Amino acid sequence: MGTYADLVFVGGKVVTVDAEFSVAEALAVTGSVIAAVGGREDVAPLVGPDTRVVDLEGATLLPGINDSHLHGCAFGMASPPLSLDLGHPAVSSLADVAGAVREAVGRAPAGRWITGHGWDTGYLDECVADPSRQPSRGDLDAVSPDHPVVLYSFSGHATWVNSKALELIGVDRGTVAPPGGAIVTDERGEPTGLLHEGAQALVQNALPPLGRRERAEAIRSTLATLAALGITSYTEPGLGPGGDGIMRGALGTETLDVYRDLLADGELTARVGVLLLPTGMTSTAEEFARNLDALDAADAPGGHDPRRLAIHGVKVFADGIVPNKTAWMHEPYVGGGCGSLCVGGDLDEERVGEIRAMVRHAHAAGHQLGVHATGDRAIDTVADAFAEAAAAHPRPDARHYVIHGDFLTPHAMKVLAAHDYGVNMNPTIKWTVADMEEDFVGAGRAAYAWPYRDAIDAGVRVASGSDAPVTHPDWRQGVATMVLRESKAAGRVSGPEQRIALAEAIRTYTIEAARQDFAEDWKGSLEPGKVADLCVVGGDLLGADPHAVPGMPVVLTVLDGRIVYDALG
Repeated sequence: MGTYADLVFVGGKVVTVDAEFSVAEALAVTGSVIAAVGGREDVAPLVGPDTRVVDLEGATLLPGINDSHLHGCAFGMASPPLSLDLGHPAVSSLADVAGAVREAVGRAPAGRWITGHGWDTGYLDECVADPSRQPSRGDLDAVSPDHPVVLYSFSGHATWVNSKALELIGVDRGTVAPPGGAIVTDERGEPTGLLHEGAQALVQNALPPLGRRERAEAIRSTLATLAALGITSYTEPGLGPGGDGIMRGALGTETLDVYRDLLADGELTARVGVLLLPTGMTSTAEEFARNLDALDAADAPGGHDPRRLAIHGVKVFADGIVPNKTAWMHEPYVGGGCGSLCVGGDLDEERVGEIRAMVRHAHAAGHQLGVHATGDRAIDTVADAFAEAAAAHPRPDARHYVIHGDFLTPHAMKVLAAHDYGVNMNPTIKWTVADMEEDFVGAGRAAYAWPYRDAIDAGVRVASGSDAPVTHPDWRQGVATMVLRESKAAGRVSGPEQRIALAEAIRTYTIEAARQDFAEDWKGSLEPGKVADLCVVGGDLLGADPHAVPGMPVVLTVLDGRIVYDALG
């Protein structure tokens, strides 16, 4: 470490996110670490002839943002130019989707698959006007009779294809859906072009798997987007054999190898933590254990920096694996005809046993567990499985967590807090679906969904992530949503009692996310000796109207002391 700093920031608000959430006015970086935090007088001796001094001019300096649940390769594959953007507001109707597909067909060689991502019936005019109106192959056939088309929903729980795609994958009225899936049919029994949950594998298996170059291109695209958002760390929540059939293998084993290549080549401009995905949504405990043991045996120690790329744990699916349901609830949902968003029903005891066995095996093997659970009964099941595994095999500081946890119950909160376990919530999903969820779950449960206030007050460790490509990885919108609890389309308030303070919201994207990574000792806050992962936001973030936060620009991003995004000129 040299005598002088390489970077010095003065003249703004340095939001340290330390234990007191103290705010300084200056910060110095020497090499890859933070050398000093305080006032101008504290950094002045470190300014030398080659030091870059950044006058923040009232801007806000934060720790680098940590999106603790983001599918990096999948997000790149689902984003332009690799895929059509079919999310709101890019499209607002079925006609808009057809128009986007028509343009893509005009650019594509004969026979090439047309892919798109992000459609949501809650934001398609025809479906909003008539909830029984769902996307169908007929909407696509007129604009793409010869090119197969596959369009992924924003949630990842449904895929919409045209007749050519159905022909190529061999789906007709006689096709039986795989376990945990549904092929939607019309009144004549003919496939409509919608495939739910496990049935999506029918089209996934027909698509050519991603090559190494495509995976690398997708990840590079994601890294560029994240750098421009001030995101310096993220968790890839599931890479392994269980992801080989998802989005052409974007969540597969080879993607982890590509991350290693990018790191070796100096191209990994964010820190990446990984959860292994031994099996998919419908696995047995026996298959899970066998695959996990094989992954453990194959994971030879690498020569790379574990602070840049590390395997933190294992992902398990607790729910989201039955037709037309994405969560298991104690009481069924009230909505009907809502496709993949309509949930409810009991989690059968056989499945409960499988979940408990998978959790027990991974815990005993020494892994951190991140378990996908979106319904209150599924969440209770997972929390109890964590406690049972901990009692059978005591382990200090396992840091297991529930993924999503949108209907976290008081029981689950009590269990998680008692073991210092956590929940990984997704505020931008709440923002996206708040206008429609009351119709599906009832007013009370809609207001309660994503209970940030209750979880924090109960002592549960809460981190936030975007679940990209389900939502765009914009932490600023996530912060605004946690503070305001307002919806995307109508701006309606949903559950004001679950609002949290701005400081608490920032913590979920910084120090609490770092803790999820077992890394709070060296990242996640701006303190001397910690790594220089920084995000500069134009303007006074702490004093801004929360409604203005999503529009505040990120102007500089620093990873490990190196500038990876610079809009300051």
